[in-house]
Amino acid sequence: MSAQANAPVIIIKRKKIIAGGGHHGGAWKVAYADFVTAMMAFFMLMWLLNATTESQRKGIADYFSPTVPLARVSGGGDGAFGGDSVFTEETLARNGTGAATFVAAMQQGSSGQSTEDADSLSEVESMLSGGGGESLVMENAMKHIVTRVTDEGLIIELFDLKDVRLFEEGSATPTPLLGEISKMMVDVLSIVNNEVAVSGHIRSQPIVLAENPVWDLSSARADKLRRLLEGDGFDGQRIQRVTGYADRKPAVRNPMAMRNNRIELILLRSDK
Repeated sequence: MSAQANAPVIIIKRKKIIAGGGHHGGAWKVAYADFVTAMMAFFMLMWLLNATTESQRKGIADYFSPTVPLARVSGGGDGAFGGDSVFTEETLARNGTGAATFVAAMQQGSSGQSTEDADSLSEVESMLSGGGGESLVMENAMKHIVTRVTDEGLIIELFDLKDVRLFEEGSATPTPLLGEISKMMVDVLSIVNNEVAVSGHIRSQPIVLAENPVWDLSSARADKLRRLLEGDGFDGQRIQRVTGYADRKPAVRNPMAMRNNRIELILLRSDK
């Protein structure tokens, strides 16, 4: 008995442990990570909206819309941006807008402009961009064509690329590619009755010349396209003017860029 009385008393303490303690576990880390990801996506979206043109944004929208046929020109060319970055103005300079935007712009530009006229010019742009299904423009020619809308009407730009040109270097002699484009332009322009203006543009020369050929060359190239169109069956009475602008209206910031070598076909609004 005395031995049991002298035995040490064993006390067992049970502590209730709560997981997470004072910092409430790791749930806040997940929430914070989601917030940071959302902010990054938001700033990326804002950057893209600022860095892309209207037609590039239309191309991106078309890509993710299964009901809209993806057009090569609508997206800027091969792939989402035609093989170029959003900063490549050599190829993507002054890209046009979509047909829906075109109709709105035409109707807003003049209260006297008929809806029928706007729809007709919109159809031309749709055919050139492939928005109406199959494009009338062949694969390699599409890379040389963009459209844009101005107060004057629908402008169809035919321009040089670095390795493929519409005219022989330094002359008004057309390449076979321009001949094919001319034939297709006649087919496309035949769906409307609007008058047409033709203007030629040339890039600046890298050196100062005693006799700068840009004025004569831009005019000669514009007139050559006029003759090609008429030779392919286009009604010459619809051509209102043929103009050469030399290097005075560059399409891109670099005045010597190849992209500035271009011919513009302008489908004039009927109220002009």
